[in-house]
Amino acid sequence: MRLFLAIELAPAIVAAMDDAIAPLRALEPGLAWVAPEKRHLTLKFIGDGDDALVERLVPALDAAVAAHRAFSMHLAGFGAFPNFRRARVVWMGVEGEARLELLHHDLELGCAHAGVEVEGRAFRPHVTLARVRSPLAVVQARALARAARRIPFSAAQDVTAITLFDSVLAPSGARYRRVHTATLGGR
Repeated sequence: MRLFLAIELAPAIVAAMDDAIAPLRALEPGLAWVAPEKRHLTLKFIGDGDDALVERLVPALDAAVAAHRAFSMHLAGFGAFPNFRRARVVWMGVEGEARLELLHHDLELGCAHAGVEVEGRAFRPHVTLARVRSPLAVVQARALARAARRIPFSAAQDVTAITLFDSVLAPSGARYRRVHTATLGGR
């Protein structure tokens, strides 16, 4: 199994997001645009695992999220990693939400207790919209960055649960299978 933790997005937000990014897709149809039903906010990519790892992860995840109340995160703004000039990923941002940062921290600790390596990079919450297969020409990159800045998208997403997914690779692309859902508690 290829495992990851994510926040699933509400269907209405995914639909609004799809409408908002239509100008970007029209501008750069050659990018590998993520299908709407596959959009989510990844909290941690765990990687390869087996049933034994899942058995260790489930109680660790349940304990980590039970200590957190449900909250709302704000989706807004677009960007690219590492930047639009050398884009590899085009994303929608999540505005700074301290509760999301704390939840991520506790999930990292829970995963570490289950035997998963702690992520060495800073957590930069985002929703991946497209992957760039080959480098964009400077003119394309500038046009994409300008178009992204002009999109006035803003939405609030309630965070009530974290899902452990298995990413099943297939010739037609990855399919996501829910392995476990951990519901936020209240403190």
